[in-house]
Amino acid sequence: MSRFDQAKMLMRVKKIQKELQKQVITVEQGDGAVRVEITGEQKIKKVHIDAKAVDLGDIGQLERWIEDAVKDAIQQSQKIAAEKMQPMMGALGDLGL
Repeated sequence: MSRFDQAKMLMRVKKIQKELQKQVITVEQGDGAVRVEITGEQKIKKVHIDAKAVDLGDIGQLERWIEDAVKDAIQQSQKIAAEKMQPMMGALGDLGL
């Protein structure tokens, strides 16, 4: 692979990274009691808890909803990133990465 091709590849990777930074995935648990927003780069932007939908007598349930929402959000962001990078994987392998 020539230097020019490597530079083009690097530019495409950076473009995908910027797209992932801007993409926001929203996941809800507990019928909307917990909402997690995460970027395509797996950075949590916001965790929202609807106090009206939460039973404070069952904090364990709230903790499970938060945990499940974060796990689901991370999985979704990983899937999106993998889909965006898929076309480039062969070329990256040619670079030894």
